[in-house]
Amino acid sequence: MTKCVAFHSYKGGTGKSTISSNLSAALAKKGLTTVLLDVDVYAPSLQDYFQWQPKKSINDYLFENAEIDEVIHDLSTVLNKFPSNDGEQSDSSKGKLFVAFSSTSKDEIYKLDGAVRQEGSKIQLLRKFLMLREEIVAKYNADFIIIDTSPGIRYWSINSLAIADTILLSLKLDGIDLKGTRLLAKEIYESLTKLGTKSYLLLNRAAGYCLPASLADQQSSSAQEMYNNTVGNQATVVSKLNEDIGMDTILSIPCYCDIQFDSNEFLTALKFPDHPFAGKIDALIEKLKNI
Repeated sequence: MTKCVAFHSYKGGTGKSTISSNLSAALAKKGLTTVLLDVDVYAPSLQDYFQWQPKKSINDYLFENAEIDEVIHDLSTVLNKFPSNDGEQSDSSKGKLFVAFSSTSKDEIYKLDGAVRQEGSKIQLLRKFLMLREEIVAKYNADFIIIDTSPGIRYWSINSLAIADTILLSLKLDGIDLKGTRLLAKEIYESLTKLGTKSYLLLNRAAGYCLPASLADQQSSSAQEMYNNTVGNQATVVSKLNEDIGMDTILSIPCYCDIQFDSNEFLTALKFPDHPFAGKIDALIEKLKNI
């Protein structure tokens, strides 16, 4: 049975694209058929992640200018660039990675934006969205559909969430994200969970991976105490958020500075399978399998 997982956030910059890309590739590397959809239509970025220039995009499909097979691209060969863990050798050759991209054309983005201002077009586009999932399930026999959505309360993100079985709300623990997360939980997720959709918090760039250099240089117990307090306060904030909005945290991913400031963070989990980030992606896969 296909599982459809949508990554969402209140604002941009919370790591949706990085996590969804690495998750999709790791799932395929483990022998699963995975379809990754870039539905962040206002700021699509997966073309850069995969260094791929598609002739047809999801935009073409939605406006009935392309069939499903023209917008779903088989990028399974990308997996061959990365080593497999010993235990995955037999499964790796069976996995498939398919990606559908949104157009980066300014005109295409304007066209989509104009369509959602017309009630008839909105209904038609929602139907095409529902059909997109149905056709992927029927034609590609996907184990997972992973959706990278637009942030915030936007038409396209709400459509993406509507076809998902599971929503992962990615956030950083700053004041804006915390306030926005509460808003999303009340305005959107509450209605979807009544229909059976499951939703979880996914903390990204959390404290706890390394001692900041400014503190590491200070060989004092007070510096370490300050850092420990930061991590402890973070746990308190998260616990309070879980309680307030009724959503559990599925995973917490620390701020890996070596990844965050790498100019080429393409599929880090596969490129460096021994990195803690790869371990976090594996942990997320196990949790999603059991939902």
